[in-house]
Amino acid sequence: MAGAQPNNPLHGVTLEKVVTELADHYGWEELGDRIRINCFRSDPSVKSSLKFLRKTPWAREKVEALYVETFTD
Repeated sequence: MAGAQPNNPLHGVTLEKVVTELADHYGWEELGDRIRINCFRSDPSVKSSLKFLRKTPWAREKVEALYVETFTD
């Protein structure tokens, strides 16, 4: 089946869900300590984080890696 990603734990998970669940789990302060980017450290919000992460591939990769490490077996 072309395009299927059965081994990708992020398949079907939106970036908004990733950011929201990480913020709920860790809180913005600890999230900012774990991934040192300003969108988590200075006046953080889901909306501002999404805007930054969509434009910044290296930061998005770090956030997605933390999500996989935190919420998958």
